[in-house]
Amino acid sequence: MSELSDLILLVLLLAIIGSWLKLARGREQATQEARQQCRQHGLQLLDESVGLRGLRLLRQHGQLLVERCYTFEVSIDGNDREPGKLWLIGHTLSGISLPTIQSHLPGLLSEHVPPPTQDNVVPLRPRLRKDNQLH
Repeated sequence: MSELSDLILLVLLLAIIGSWLKLARGREQATQEARQQCRQHGLQLLDESVGLRGLRLLRQHGQLLVERCYTFEVSIDGNDREPGKLWLIGHTLSGISLPTIQSHLPGLLSEHVPPPTQDNVVPLRPRLRKDNQLH
């Protein structure tokens, strides 16, 4: 009986290590995506890091998918800290939330002000390959 319990313990330990490694790779990808989005929107990614905020299960096209939410902080003008979020399904960005840039901030040019919207969440749809699979 001792050998069986040792085997179960070893399998459980390997599963925990595998999950941790997969989440670490996902965090690296989320950091790269946050950098790219900040560069694209003229923001500065603070601390060069993201943190896993939550996981949720989604059903899309009959498939059960895991969506991860990461939070990070950005700066508009270098003197502030604003929260940002991004959502990933696999390796695909499925949504992002960045702070609204206000036109009254000193030193901000008017061409950097986004058009007014209901909120600052940009919904993105997962891209499908030719065989209708997520990538």
